[in-house]
Amino acid sequence: MQIIMNLFDFILHVDRYLVPMLQDYGGWTYFIMFLIIFAETGFVVTPFLPGDSLIFALGALAARGGLDLGVIGLVLLAAGFMGNSVNYLVGFVLGPAVFKSEKSRIFRRDYLDRAHAFYGKYGGLTIIGGRFMPIIRTFVPFVAGIARMNVFKFYVYNLVGCFAWVGIFLLAGFFFGRLPVVEKNFSLVVLGIVLVSFIPPVVTALRARAKKVAK
Repeated sequence: MQIIMNLFDFILHVDRYLVPMLQDYGGWTYFIMFLIIFAETGFVVTPFLPGDSLIFALGALAARGGLDLGVIGLVLLAAGFMGNSVNYLVGFVLGPAVFKSEKSRIFRRDYLDRAHAFYGKYGGLTIIGGRFMPIIRTFVPFVAGIARMNVFKFYVYNLVGCFAWVGIFLLAGFFFGRLPVVEKNFSLVVLGIVLVSFIPPVVTALRARAKKVAK
């Protein structure tokens, strides 16, 4: 429970943790940020790590001169792209083994066929849009790999989505993070970012449920 509380505190007050981290580890802070974003996007078991709020906070810290905006941007882009790529490859390798049983109730072959058809039709939008959805973005590339989404298309959309995700939150932090109202209410801003990020999946789920009820 204490670990969960510490993680929650880190997410809400990430700006307070970054400055001491930069003072203690100097240039190694870039590597630490790489590992956090890589883990959040690359491992299915770590979807709880901060993504949006961390990138926003790093942009704000770069605006104050604590970090080089260009360097941290490249580090985050590399971490996000490589994380999704690893996640996709794991799903690509595990997919056939997990769904090979025709009698399985959970990992049924027809589920895989549906996922394959879905990613063939909407995969690009899912890969790009999924970047902006906490927790969900960790599973999107994994499922894309299981569904055998075209490798070339995945990497193209992965790169586009990564540029959009990192660029928007990093620049938003850089240009708005130093505003007095943002600095004084940083925790509320972070909470707002998290809540807004959850709106798309919630709306999608509600629409899907409404369609089922209508039927």
